[in-house]
Amino acid sequence: MKVPPRTRRALTRVARDTSFLALGAPLHLLLGFLLFVFSGLLWETVGGGDADAPVIMGLVVVLAVLAVPALTVAQIWRFRRLLGIDIPRPGPRRVLRQAGYHCFTGLLLGALEVLLLALLVAGVAAATVYVWIWAVPWEWRIQHHGYSSQAFYVTVAGLGALAAVPACAEALVRVETHLGPRLLGPDESEDLARRVADLTESRAGAVDAADAERRRIERDLHDGAQQRLVSLALNLGIAKATLKDLPPEARAVIEAAHQEAKEAIEELGNLVRGLHPAVLDELGLDAALSGLAARSPLPVRLRVDLPPRRTGAQGGEPGSGDGERAASAVEAVAYFVVSEALTNVAKHAREATRADVTVTRLGAILRVVIADDGVGGADPSRGSGLRGLAQRVRSVDGTFRMSSPVGGPTMMSVELPCPT
Repeated sequence: MKVPPRTRRALTRVARDTSFLALGAPLHLLLGFLLFVFSGLLWETVGGGDADAPVIMGLVVVLAVLAVPALTVAQIWRFRRLLGIDIPRPGPRRVLRQAGYHCFTGLLLGALEVLLLALLVAGVAAATVYVWIWAVPWEWRIQHHGYSSQAFYVTVAGLGALAAVPACAEALVRVETHLGPRLLGPDESEDLARRVADLTESRAGAVDAADAERRRIERDLHDGAQQRLVSLALNLGIAKATLKDLPPEARAVIEAAHQEAKEAIEELGNLVRGLHPAVLDELGLDAALSGLAARSPLPVRLRVDLPPRRTGAQGGEPGSGDGERAASAVEAVAYFVVSEALTNVAKHAREATRADVTVTRLGAILRVVIADDGVGGADPSRGSGLRGLAQRVRSVDGTFRMSSPVGGPTMMSVELPCPT
């Protein structure tokens, strides 16, 4: 006989709930049993009836203390295995709340679980009374002529009890799923700290992945498309220099193609440097920023003050004069902040004649300050470029500040965490 899907799901849910409650009853009542034994031993100790009662009472206390974390682990396993509810392991500060759960809330829940299981057993026994009543001697059935009517009433009562068990079990399971994670799991502060740590780790992974992807694209462009353009420009230059007997129209086409190829190489080089400059990895932040300052259309006064590199630090030997390297993600953010800021000064800073860039390492903070002598009036809320800079700085837990009063000067200050 094929069981309808709805009935099959209902039976599965009832079996799950009753198994959950049946396993929870001994776990909930164990500590209560130990407390009952402790109270009896305490009475014996006060009454002086048993000289060994204090020793046994001490053993019961030790057993109860050890039982609290063990019961917590068992309850967490019960929730995860039977209900699919994953309760994070609580911290050591939650021991008292766990003990309160097992001593008081657990006793109440255990009593309700025992009552429900007793109702289930009684319901099954009463509903099947016609089956097992034939096990009694036949003389008893002859002496009790009305047993059939009584058995009918007992069967009806048993069926009613069985009909009430699923709803009661579901309600009790719902109560436990509301109380268990709150009292057995970590508190809100621990959960919040764990979530912050997870988010920080995942964000750091995303930033590193994005930086690695930019490096890959830069490498592919530099080693692929840019090299092909360079080869094309060389071939066009050779053709222009060697093919002297071509018609003027053909020479004009070759010259135009040669010029376009050189401009494409320059634009592609700017694009590659914008993705991730190779000099940043090879020579560090000071050299990369010096290249930016040299390419800027406005005069740029650059000052990079980094502590000397320690012995054994990556990227160079001690005494080389290079500053101590920060994390690659932090250096990349500092480089792009300066690059975008100098681009904004060249394009939007009216009447600006120069820019100042200062990079200093103050302990665990890398501070970048960009200033210009323009007329000011820049508003980060109205420019997507400045908002993008602020978001990029925040991606590594940095702070972004900007001051641009009307009349100038404009100053952009960025502080990036740089733990040693």
